[in-house]
Amino acid sequence: MINKSIVPLLEEFFSKYLPDIKGLSENTITAYQYAFQLLFGFLGDVKGVKPDKVTFETLSGGIIEEFLVHLETARGCSVRTRNLRRAAIVTFAKFAAKKSFSAALPFYSAIIGIPKKREPKDAGIKYFTKEEIGLLLKLPDTTSSIGQRDVTLLCVLYSTGARAQELCDIMLKDVNLSTTIQPTKIRLTGKGNKSRVVIIPDSCTVILNGYLRSRNLNIKDKSMQMRHLFSSQTNEHMSISCVEGIVHKYVILAKERYPSLFCLSKYTPHSFRHAIAVHMLEAGDSLVTIKAFLGHTSIFSTAIYARVTPELANKYLDERGKPLQDVVYANVPQSLPQALPFLYR
Repeated sequence: MINKSIVPLLEEFFSKYLPDIKGLSENTITAYQYAFQLLFGFLGDVKGVKPDKVTFETLSGGIIEEFLVHLETARGCSVRTRNLRRAAIVTFAKFAAKKSFSAALPFYSAIIGIPKKREPKDAGIKYFTKEEIGLLLKLPDTTSSIGQRDVTLLCVLYSTGARAQELCDIMLKDVNLSTTIQPTKIRLTGKGNKSRVVIIPDSCTVILNGYLRSRNLNIKDKSMQMRHLFSSQTNEHMSISCVEGIVHKYVILAKERYPSLFCLSKYTPHSFRHAIAVHMLEAGDSLVTIKAFLGHTSIFSTAIYARVTPELANKYLDERGKPLQDVVYANVPQSLPQALPFLYR
């Protein structure tokens, strides 16, 4: 069995084990799927191994370690992202060892032997300044359909503080456009299937309205309620890699046009989330409010933004003794989806 494809076992892992036995949320499963999309993409592009030819023997030796290095060097992933991808593969390795011990043992031994990489403590928060956000939103060519989508996506990404997966998952039913007495609200579903409702500013609502009209999307039409707000050119449900590609595209363009700005080596979709958090804190919003807005489970996750400047650090120290209260509002190869459909559900 050691020379047989791992695809059947991998399909069972995603279709039964993770949702039914482990009880993981859809977002966590999607993150695991993305890790294997990248792994199979690496095996195909770099090693020339087709999906149906991947065996436990293929994944033994140093191939997984090489893949993790590839994530950092070729894709520019952070140490944290590398560790998350490793965690997904480790979970599968443990499952495979239980299902087929003799066949999976070399693979299991290889992945368990790769330690979690230590994350640098002084890496800092990679975020855009207010000026940089304004310049980024001026870059898309809004005379084109793609440009209209991109400027709306970037605006919503910043205004909601959404994680990339949360942005991809927004459906028309999650959007409640403004009225004369109510602002626009968007429901986001995050980790652990927990939902929160965020309010976006009027300036973003104007852009969003224009985008909806250009795409003939009517949020009041019940037949459209389950359609996703953002789609790629090939899929109705946009992927994280597509969002990453859009952000990368405009960051590269911004660096070329404004060489004195955008000075960090790497920006990601999460940089928009970091940006809105820092800007809210600078504007005087409390950490408790920002915690609810971002969907953090712990105030300590939010407190990292107080370290950006001495002023924000002092503000955090002033808030530490106050009681916390809940706040109500606050690119892979094209062949892979066909070969591994369970990774693209």
